[in-house]
Amino acid sequence: MTAACRVLRYIKGTCDYGILLPKCNDLTLSAYCDSDWGSCPLTRRSLTGYLVTLGGSPVSWKTKKQLTISRSSAEAEYRAMATVTSELIWLKSLLASFGLFHTHLMRLHCDSQADLHIARNPVFHERTKHIEIDCHFVRERYHAGDLDFFYIPSTSQPADIFTKALGKRQFQYLRSKLGMTNLHAPT
Repeated sequence: MTAACRVLRYIKGTCDYGILLPKCNDLTLSAYCDSDWGSCPLTRRSLTGYLVTLGGSPVSWKTKKQLTISRSSAEAEYRAMATVTSELIWLKSLLASFGLFHTHLMRLHCDSQADLHIARNPVFHERTKHIEIDCHFVRERYHAGDLDFFYIPSTSQPADIFTKALGKRQFQYLRSKLGMTNLHAPT
């Protein structure tokens, strides 16, 4: 009951918030992905969370428990990278079906430097064999020139809002990075 009251108070306090899709838009697809390693106390499966923006406005986001148990945080993060890469490819094809051919490089932001190194490095290591298919999938998009990777510090990672319990100040900061704005605020 306490949790339900808290959710209702949050909804009441943020009913003026929404997503603004500006008229002028460069149609650049960017994604932010994160995972919370072994966060489920019963199954020890990790959570994947991601946010995809089109020209800076959020168009797709998701939180989902991973299907398999990850043996390391790097593995959990890499599975999140593979999931959001699939979403980026689908959104690019969706835009093409609308007649909007996306020629920009898709940007993937991750807070794991180890995973960014694995994605760029063509040499497989013994420790990455269990995620080899995900490695091939993500790396193939990188080498095709469709996707590039960027490091983002964990404190600035908007996808954290989908995977972790945050304090009020950090939550409000990341909510503003999501593109959520008060639609009735004076300009």
